[in-house]
Amino acid sequence: MFLQLQVWSLYLLQEAAVGFDVRSLWLQMGLMAKIIVIGLFLMSAYSIGVMIDRLMAYSAARKQSRAFAPAVAGALREGKLDEAVKIADRYKKSHLAKVVVAGLQEFQAHQISSEIPGEEIEASKRALERAEAIVHAELKRGIGGLATIGSTAPFVGLLGTVVGIINAFRGISTEKSTGLGAVAGGISEALVTTAIGLFVAIPAVWMYNFFTGKIEAFDVEMGNSSSELIDYFLKRSQRGVRK
Repeated sequence: MFLQLQVWSLYLLQEAAVGFDVRSLWLQMGLMAKIIVIGLFLMSAYSIGVMIDRLMAYSAARKQSRAFAPAVAGALREGKLDEAVKIADRYKKSHLAKVVVAGLQEFQAHQISSEIPGEEIEASKRALERAEAIVHAELKRGIGGLATIGSTAPFVGLLGTVVGIINAFRGISTEKSTGLGAVAGGISEALVTTAIGLFVAIPAVWMYNFFTGKIEAFDVEMGNSSSELIDYFLKRSQRGVRK
């Protein structure tokens, strides 16, 4: 019987290649299959929204960071911490600016007030680490949803497949026949829900891996910037001690 269902599936695919009526197929679907298809389309809409949002955010972060890095480096070389903070405030979408400004502000606070407890270098290092964690969480926003959709959408489509096969057997039982017409609706549901599930899952998995690679690159850049800033603070402190 399972082999016969596979043969019927091939027949249906051949017919779909000739003429595929989406409206008729939708009307033939059972309630459960319709709910599954709607759920898959909602998952697809969410994943597309996350993809667009993250692409725009990462593009802006990359663009602003490229402009921020040389500008702040010039201000730090001249010892102008206030100017460096102002520069960082102008690049609010830059992941590097968000991290660097936290370290600069903490270092400045210790230099201005002697009442703040703790060693200024260690305090600045902790501020940089906190800022890195916050920015990392911001960069990951929505990425977990892509992973969930990529891993669950095929199973949701498989649920539709199971429902379609059940409807196919129900059609056989009702019609008292094993002809194609008795199982066409059920097999159509099975094929469509499976295809939609894969259509939703594959882009989500691809983009999740792509965004994960981007986030790892951003983390490396933030780590390098934090390390360089700490080195700058150490050199500045040593010059102050010598004077």
